[in-house]
Formats: sequence, structure tokens, C-alpha cells
Amino acid sequence: MITVEKTQLEGVLQIVPDVFKDHRGQFVETYNEELYKKNGVDVDFVQDDISRSKKDVLRGIHGDRETSKLVSCVYGKLYFVVVDCREGSKNFGKWQSFTLSDGNRMQIFAPAGYGMAYLAQSDQVIFTYKQNTYFAHGHQFSYRWDDPRFRIEWPIANPIVSERDKKGAYA
Repeated sequence: MITVEKTQLEGVLQIVPDVFKDHRGQFVETYNEELYKKNGVDVDFVQDDISRSKKDVLRGIHGDRETSKLVSCVYGKLYFVVVDCREGSKNFGKWQSFTLSDGNRMQIFAPAGYGMAYLAQSDQVIFTYKQNTYFAHGHQFSYRWDDPRFRIEWPIANPIVSERDKKGAYA
């Protein structure tokens, strides 16, 4: 089973799968196509990716106009932000944050046009995402992690960022 809730952002869903715990540890079904489609995630995923980051690394804001993603944190804890980057949208720049961790197993589904970013808050973070398109170099948009138009409230003043995330590169 999963619990699916709408968020403040149009089309963005918060998903919490059931976690089965006992004396051995835990078991979580992280994706079941039939179950997810019945609950509003009617997307054919074609690629899975994993990112590993150390504490205080901030990645993003990245996305593209064609790719929907289902994201989760399989190890550690992160501050995750989704931003409406759909040019011309009345909600352009609106954002919402979530805490994703191996403790809460929360997932976020974001449709195409939304940018995503995260800050690693534990010593190590393993972040995973499914996407419905294959990665196409040069088709992504990228905004500065601290773009003043978005006014994102990051819980850090000086994160570790890439050159791309310092500058932002619009596509």
C-alpha cells in the first residue's frame, strides 16, 4: 500500500509507501506500476538514476520540459525542494520543501517542467529517481540554487555546489 497526498504545487504528489519492520530490519516496496498508476502516477518510467552526496552538498535546481520524476532518499537525510519552472505558468517560481530520509521513506512525484534540488543533511545521502524520458544532454534547465526570484529558504548559508549550480544555465 501507499499513501498519496497532493502538495501545494499543481501535479506534484507526496507518496509514502508502507514500511514493514520487524526484528530483522525493514522491507519497503519502492515502486509497483499497477499500484502507482491507480494512485495518480500514470507514467511509464524508462530510466533509474542514483546520486550519492556528502553532507552540505546542494544539487540543483535542475529539470526539463519533458521529464517527470519519482524521487526518494534511500540512505541518509536530505532537504528536498521542488520549484515550478514552467515558463508562463501563473505559479512560476512557487516552491515547496520536503524532508526525505531512509527513516520516513517519503517519495515525491514531480511532472515535467518542475525543477528539483536537494541539500544533503547527513554524512552521506543516496538519492534515487525514476524518470519517464532518457537523459538528453543539453536539454535540461538549471537555475542558481539561490536564485533571488524563488526566495527558497535553505537551511544552510554556504553549501557545497557545482559550478553549474553557482551560475545556473537556462535551456
